[in-house]
Amino acid sequence: MKIKQFIYALALVSVLISCRASQEEPVTTTINEFHNEKSTTVLVAAHRGAHNGNSENSISSIKHAIEIGVDIVELDVRVSKDGITVLMHDGRIDRTTNGKGKVEDYTLEELKKFRLKTWYGSVSDEQIPTFEEALLVVKGKIMVDIDIKTSNVKAIVATVKKTGTQQEVFYFDNDYLGLDEIKQLDNSSKFMPRAYSLKMADSALARFNPPAIHIDPKFYTVEVVDLIKGKGARVWINALGEADCRLRGGSREEVMNQLLAKGANMIQTDEPEIILQYLREKELHN
Repeated sequence: MKIKQFIYALALVSVLISCRASQEEPVTTTINEFHNEKSTTVLVAAHRGAHNGNSENSISSIKHAIEIGVDIVELDVRVSKDGITVLMHDGRIDRTTNGKGKVEDYTLEELKKFRLKTWYGSVSDEQIPTFEEALLVVKGKIMVDIDIKTSNVKAIVATVKKTGTQQEVFYFDNDYLGLDEIKQLDNSSKFMPRAYSLKMADSALARFNPPAIHIDPKFYTVEVVDLIKGKGARVWINALGEADCRLRGGSREEVMNQLLAKGANMIQTDEPEIILQYLREKELHN
């Protein structure tokens, strides 16, 4: 009897461990790929969430990104008048909500009275999300590129710590002093500095030892890519703007060849579904 109970207990523990591993698998796999310098996987980031048909920087756009299998969701973070981190790209809420004015002039309670506009310009039922609300949705499922839109980085780091999402997030900025401050607040933080030249990329690599560097198409060269990859970091490039427009217009093969030509292995886009389909066909994304 005791032997049967022991075997049953072992089986139960095995099932529980298996269930837990299964629950953690989506983001764990992405994090492992993110840090794997030998990986052939091209990671895809949804710009302000997968917001085609949704509102940008919204809970629905984040959930859609998770549903379609995006690796990373890019979110813009600002701070309200009463010190609460919220999702909003612009300094003003005019373009993306039915309200007007600066984010920092409103308390969270006041901001929650407004409604987000959709991709098509109509007013939705969605409120401006807090950063905390967004992190609780992504936790364990997908990585987050935090696009810092405030000098109050202390509030951002505090929210990340509160939600226990340090493993899921990394910080993006071209303000290296701001990234330095984040490092002081949490030494385990991961960074993706933006660089505007080969020299700047080299400096960012030495300063932060980051897992990724954000570069621009104007200096997307083999030399730059070799430098970054030689330090074990990934190369992030944008398909935003013209490239995404051409993707929508049907020039998928041509655009993707240009984006991947020199070795970039992270792509940020407003058209994640198109890019994911292409990469999966080419066995560059699982």
